[in-house]
Amino acid sequence: MNIMLISVVVLGMIGIFSAAILYFAAQKFKVEEDPRIDEIEAVLPGANCGGCGFPGCRGFADACVASLEGKLCPVGGNAVMEKVATILGVEVSLADPMVAVVKCQGSCNNRKKTNSYDGAKSCAIASMLYAGETGCSFGCFGLGDCVEACQFDAIKIGEDGLPIVDDEKCTACGACVKACPKNVIELRKKGPKSRRIYVGCINKDKGAITRKACSVGCIGCMKCQKECTFGAITVENNCAYIDFTKCRLCRKCVAVCPTKAIVEVNFPPRKVVVEQAENKE
Repeated sequence: MNIMLISVVVLGMIGIFSAAILYFAAQKFKVEEDPRIDEIEAVLPGANCGGCGFPGCRGFADACVASLEGKLCPVGGNAVMEKVATILGVEVSLADPMVAVVKCQGSCNNRKKTNSYDGAKSCAIASMLYAGETGCSFGCFGLGDCVEACQFDAIKIGEDGLPIVDDEKCTACGACVKACPKNVIELRKKGPKSRRIYVGCINKDKGAITRKACSVGCIGCMKCQKECTFGAITVENNCAYIDFTKCRLCRKCVAVCPTKAIVEVNFPPRKVVVEQAENKE
């Protein structure tokens, strides 16, 4: 009994001594954390999507405390960033709402299949095996990696085999952009009244090859670039690109595009078309 009692006492003393050492070590080397980090994390959406460029909402909150400049929570948007700025006691510049767009119009009707893919239903895997089922090696596979990556149910594969983005649900987190191995998806300014113009093609082949593979592909004819008076359109590697920071949504480029490769979203019908219809009547 004496041996057991002594053992218990000795072990207890060792435990108390070890706990005391750990306590003083923790106090000496502890890192003071700004309490505002917890406050900011509390107002964030908690999606932990990584769209802000930081590892989760906690990482974003920590970065905001260090400096708010250039920071944006894509899920919460300007409303959340205003709350963060209030906590930090600073002003924040409001950012333009962004949305994901699919820069490919290669539906089954526009882009004829030349072979059939029989493998894993993954764009990432398919892109490592071959160029695709059509003559266009740049277009969308349509296997849904972007759908799987979206946490907000904002994207789905349509009946034409191409991804469809729901503007109301899209938070511009960028997950679908990262998931697409073809770089078909891009984040662009949502635009006033959700109106925007962009080139729905990223094919860099020469015009004749592109036209043969897809009826609505960009052939690099440069008509849109010449028509734009705002310097918003550039043609490089046989494909046009519209800079949304310079575009004024005049739609002149849409009218001159011979292949209808330029996409216009949420615009009212053109008056010219209406007048022509009335004249025919």
